[in-house]
Amino acid sequence: MDGLTSWMEKYILPVAAKIGAQKHLVALRDAFIGTMPATMAGSIAVMINAIIRDLPPQFWPSYDASTIPVIREIISINGFVWNGTLAVAGLVFAFSWGYNLARAYRVNDLAGGIVGMATLIQGIAFSYSTSVATTVPANLMDEINAGTATTGWSATAEGITAGGWGWLNLNHLNGNAYFTVMIMGAISVIIFCKLMLANITIKMPDSVPPAVSKAFAAILPATIALYVIAIINFIVGQLTDGQLIIDLVQKYIAEPFLGLSQGIGAVLIVTVFVQIFWFFGIHGPNVLAPVLEGIWGQAQLINIDIFQKGYDGKTGTSAVLAAIEDGKAYMWVRGSFDAFAWFGGSGGTIVLLIAILVFSKRADYLTVAKLSIGPGIFNINEPVMFGLPIVLNAIMFIPFIVAPLVATTIGWLATYWGLVSPVSQQVTWVVPPMLLSFLATGADWRAPIVTLVCMVVTFFIWAPFVISANKIDPKLGE
Repeated sequence: MDGLTSWMEKYILPVAAKIGAQKHLVALRDAFIGTMPATMAGSIAVMINAIIRDLPPQFWPSYDASTIPVIREIISINGFVWNGTLAVAGLVFAFSWGYNLARAYRVNDLAGGIVGMATLIQGIAFSYSTSVATTVPANLMDEINAGTATTGWSATAEGITAGGWGWLNLNHLNGNAYFTVMIMGAISVIIFCKLMLANITIKMPDSVPPAVSKAFAAILPATIALYVIAIINFIVGQLTDGQLIIDLVQKYIAEPFLGLSQGIGAVLIVTVFVQIFWFFGIHGPNVLAPVLEGIWGQAQLINIDIFQKGYDGKTGTSAVLAAIEDGKAYMWVRGSFDAFAWFGGSGGTIVLLIAILVFSKRADYLTVAKLSIGPGIFNINEPVMFGLPIVLNAIMFIPFIVAPLVATTIGWLATYWGLVSPVSQQVTWVVPPMLLSFLATGADWRAPIVTLVCMVVTFFIWAPFVISANKIDPKLGE
């Protein structure tokens, strides 16, 4: 075990440290964190609607929330919250990404956020057009064509065409935009930052107020950066017969990555690395945030969006399941880790605390467990990680890696086999286990049972190592 620890300290720890300090990845992590006020507000709105609109019909088929006073108004209010948050999550992320990236370069962060947001907006659809082939009577055709200039509708004897300009496609502004924002936003904002650092700016006299001078200094770099993106958008459109970069990125980059993320192999690989980083005292979810949030986080936003909007005539969980069948939603998302594997924090450490309280005879372990159980209930595991400690504790290495792998596998199989609904809500991570999984799955009563099974199984993984630790003299160290 000492040899393995030494090898990991030599080869894994330096890599983890570099990843944790790389400014672009740090900025990306902070960009995801920065969207939380909006995404959590939207998630609360969707979750409330799930409880008052979608849950009751599972027990009372005649229940119709749209006919109940106060309930229907609450649902409408939540809809407005969703409109300004999750419906435009990509737009929020675009600003946050630009802001944090500019901040990493130590230039005008507000201007960086604006550049990032403008980069997304300039590359989305501003118009729509659709046609229906059908026989149109002459009088109806004349009536439609009489209003073409204002309605955008036109007709011939063989069909009707509808089109409009100034219509923004929400599928370009929601979670689907994340990959495009990460790529195109990085290009534009880095150009902006490099020009700012090169001092290619408009200089104002010293008498001008600092806020005005700062804004003018950003004009030239921002303009150049946005024109570079505009030229890229134009060239791509010319080469692809008018296709948008955001659609191409979604089709050829985002969808393949999201598809690969659904396999048990990818899920377990990221679980292992989260645990390894934590073992060396490095916050695994933070280091891997670009992967966890960029891939599984986007998948979760898509599930939440479909849960709210519906799909194929279905609503709620039924809509998500139907979309999964068509490859438009996802079985395993970011919140699935929290629901089924990271109870008490990364590694499922609340189970370790229970095992210590049951089996440990060591005063130091019992003291730490008693102090850590309160925070552990709310998924805060730093007290046990650094107080026991688990960090660099050789005897705890194996269960710390194996327990979450087993729990993740159980959760993945239960979701894959349809024994529990996929996660379709974003629940704040401090919600206690079982309640978290219940809410995250759209109030599926089976989810807490799956979480409990995962906890019981991992308890039996932790227990032998806790018992073995009784034989180690605390004064000798581990």
